[in-house]
Amino acid sequence: MVGMEVHVELATRSKMWTSAPNVAHPDFFDAEPNSLLDPVVIGMPGVLPVMNRQALDMAMLVGLALECKICRRTKWDRKSYYYPDLPKNYQISQYDRPLCEEGLIEIPISDESDAKTKTVRIIRAHLEEDAGKLLHEAPGGVPIDHSIVDLNRAGTPLLEIVTYPDLESPQECVQFGQALRSICRHLGVSSGILQMGHMRFEPNINVIIEQEDSGQTFATPIVEIKNLNSFKALHGAVAYEHARQLEQWQQTGQVMGQRAKTTRGWDDAQGVTTPQRHKEDADEYRYFPDPDLVVVEIDEPWIERIRSSLPELPQLRQRRYVQEFKLNIKDARALLDEPMVCEYFEQVLAEGVEPRRAAAMLLNSGAKRANERGIRIDQLGISPGQVGQILELTSTDRISSTAADELFGLACESDVSLEQLAEQHNLLQVSDTDALEGFVARALADSDNAQIVADISDGKDRAIGALVGKIMKVSKGQANPKLVRQIIQKKLDVG
Repeated sequence: MVGMEVHVELATRSKMWTSAPNVAHPDFFDAEPNSLLDPVVIGMPGVLPVMNRQALDMAMLVGLALECKICRRTKWDRKSYYYPDLPKNYQISQYDRPLCEEGLIEIPISDESDAKTKTVRIIRAHLEEDAGKLLHEAPGGVPIDHSIVDLNRAGTPLLEIVTYPDLESPQECVQFGQALRSICRHLGVSSGILQMGHMRFEPNINVIIEQEDSGQTFATPIVEIKNLNSFKALHGAVAYEHARQLEQWQQTGQVMGQRAKTTRGWDDAQGVTTPQRHKEDADEYRYFPDPDLVVVEIDEPWIERIRSSLPELPQLRQRRYVQEFKLNIKDARALLDEPMVCEYFEQVLAEGVEPRRAAAMLLNSGAKRANERGIRIDQLGISPGQVGQILELTSTDRISSTAADELFGLACESDVSLEQLAEQHNLLQVSDTDALEGFVARALADSDNAQIVADISDGKDRAIGALVGKIMKVSKGQANPKLVRQIIQKKLDVG
């Protein structure tokens, strides 16, 4: 049984309780260590926190997307614990009145279809501040014999989403993480770059064991795996911990009980979890209302304003792409993987092109060049209108599919009109009947093609393709292959 805690760094421009820049905002991704600080962040005496309203709006947006109830009267609590990356020795969080409660998320459980889903129930989603970061090696991976502290992350708005223990396999945990990441990115509340810690997964795992002979069941103590920031690590940690807990129970017989919860880390290189500490229960954190912050009253107009900004969620959009546009599930997911690429695809469709042809061009011609440059398809420099024009040129047989790919690449680098580019680079197909008949006549008269012509006359359809290929070579790829085939069939009275 796995319940998930997911920490989502919200991409507000400033931090949760101060105007200091937020490292989770794209403008500050490359900030030098310990450069995004002020007296509030580092917990100087006498400073007072001021709530970031945009962070609250973003948190509510996620809650509404997860079908949560929004608390009308929420408050802030101090969660006390000591750690070197927590300057104040307490974290401003939410305890008994979280912002969002009792929601759900539908996750796909099949790579082949979007029809098979599983409901994962959300217990709560509360807003708090992030801690700093401890580094156990110097920048560049240089070994050190101590730890260093970077407080840039301290004070970043952090939405903690907690589920019921509804997940039952490593793959389901990954599907949940991917679905939640997609929702947050499409809502625009997080960049969702896992390597940068924008989302961190903490599965709470235990194993329910049933003895076949007696029918008794035993629940192993819960283990929380801390700070997993990749889907590979999430899958590996859950799979390893399942096997480890079963083996430990067979050796010790230890079962779940009060204060039996422990935390473990994940060693990615070794593929094992490692012990960290016994997990505190809620009373050990000594929660109490923060005396410096007022209760937040949330009325219905505020909730409806946030609700009205909800976009079409990725799972619904994926279903539309498959059912309405007839895209296969793989292409639909590839487009939805990047929210801006998804919007770009919709802009291409607004040009009146056929969805499957638009998707194929973006995921072939576009993705190839975007991967080479390390950017998104929408950043290549070719406009949605130009993509639509290229598809129109191919549908009217003015350029071949090969020429379309080349023209796509040229349009990424030039402001010249597509017609001019196609002419300059000899990409326009020759569809003039007289010219094409001349190409065909020369090919039929060429003694080197005698056997191919004989095979065509004998009804071997594949031989026509071979002759078309020779003509395309002679014409330097400019002959319209469809018309060439028709002329060959007419002249040899076949087909």
